[in-house]
Amino acid sequence: MKFGKILSGGLLLAVLSVSACMNVPADMTVAEYCANPKKANENVCRLKVEIDGQSTALADTNMRLADGLKLTANAQATADAALAKADQALANNMVCETTTVQKSSTGSCREGYTLTSCTQTRFTYRAGGPSILREINDEQCRFNDRVLEMQVRCCGTASTVPQPVEAVVTAEEAAPAEAAAEAPAQFPEAPVSP
Repeated sequence: MKFGKILSGGLLLAVLSVSACMNVPADMTVAEYCANPKKANENVCRLKVEIDGQSTALADTNMRLADGLKLTANAQATADAALAKADQALANNMVCETTTVQKSSTGSCREGYTLTSCTQTRFTYRAGGPSILREINDEQCRFNDRVLEMQVRCCGTASTVPQPVEAVVTAEEAAPAEAAAEAPAQFPEAPVSP
């Protein structure tokens, strides 16, 4: 019986201490909360937010503490979801390949791969300097002008794509694919009157 009273008393004390920690004054700001050195390492005090295009520590704002805790919980949930997605990608044995394309304005991936990045790696100022990346999607990237060299990074899951190959492709090798995509429609010639 004595053990039961001690156990119930300890449980009651634990519940009261947790509820006391959870009750925060409604008008307390995050800055006031984080001013306590014991709480400086909590997530709500370390979180940075973007306000009017400027990155600001949440601890430096006048946001209510309850709103700051909700924002921190949402940020943590988003980070946990991203981590789970990354773990799933690693479990699926993600494979990537980098193709170097020379003297072309477009870069693309082999069948089954998804384009993840496209970077101009060589240029000369005599040829116009760095070119502007005009389009990038899951299939191809396109620069404003022909570039000396670009690296195209493509990824896919090991079960759906062929073995990765690191290759260098020149414009002449890529030209048939580009020419087929950009070939103008053939129209019969119309008679011209004199």
